[in-house]
Amino acid sequence: MHWLPDLTFLDIETTGGTHLFDRITEVALIKIENGEITTRWETLINPEIPIPRQITGLTGISDEMVKEAPKFADIAGELYGHLEGTVLTAHNCRFDYGFLKAEFKRLGGTLRLRTLCTVKLSRRLYPKVQGHSL
Repeated sequence: MHWLPDLTFLDIETTGGTHLFDRITEVALIKIENGEITTRWETLINPEIPIPRQITGLTGISDEMVKEAPKFADIAGELYGHLEGTVLTAHNCRFDYGFLKAEFKRLGGTLRLRTLCTVKLSRRLYPKVQGHSL
């Protein structure tokens, strides 16, 4: 009996903290269907803007590393295929989902997914714990 929804655990790296101006530099995901891992997928992305030095220090991703990487438009279809019909699951999901929606909007599309934020889940399950970071 299958009662759990299919989940896509996702993590992204970006050039900064706002989806209005900053861009995605890396996407990594694990897709779980019927309780089994079916997909592990990751790619660097050329953000088409410079990566600030402090972001390179934080993520380890440099302009040199993404110079020959695909642009978001090049991977959007494949990424959507991994996300479609699943629950997008991420730590601080609003951040990742906001960036994904902005990238798809730049391409003239609309992204609508069910989401599960693991920060909110952690706070609900463990309200007495001080930190809920990864």
